[in-house]
Amino acid sequence: MATLKVSLVSPEREIWSDEAKMVVAQTIEGQLGIMPGHAPVLGILLDGSVVKIEPADGGEWIRAVVGSGFFSVAGDEVSILAEHAERGSEIDATAASQDLEAARASGGEGSTAERRARARLRAAGLEA
Repeated sequence: MATLKVSLVSPEREIWSDEAKMVVAQTIEGQLGIMPGHAPVLGILLDGSVVKIEPADGGEWIRAVVGSGFFSVAGDEVSILAEHAERGSEIDATAASQDLEAARASGGEGSTAERRARARLRAAGLEA
């Protein structure tokens, strides 16, 4: 079975790196689904979006909220370089909900702060 070698990193740390069946990311030009054999791509990540990775070992999908950055596909290697990234399993859902309410209260409907808070909730497995 063909797989992708995926690396999701931020300046602070490596968020996830392993073999995967598929990667889904939101760029400023639209959502991309990457599988083995995909054509080369270089894209700019949408700030406040969620990257989803299907591990090759059949485990649960990895979800991470990302800030601005780059998404690159070359051969069967996918590099996701984000200014900020946080795995969904590490997100405090209560704090993320409070951040969303604070963004809404400050009149930030549609703001980057609201988009980031919503993405944190989605990455944690909650819909916002």
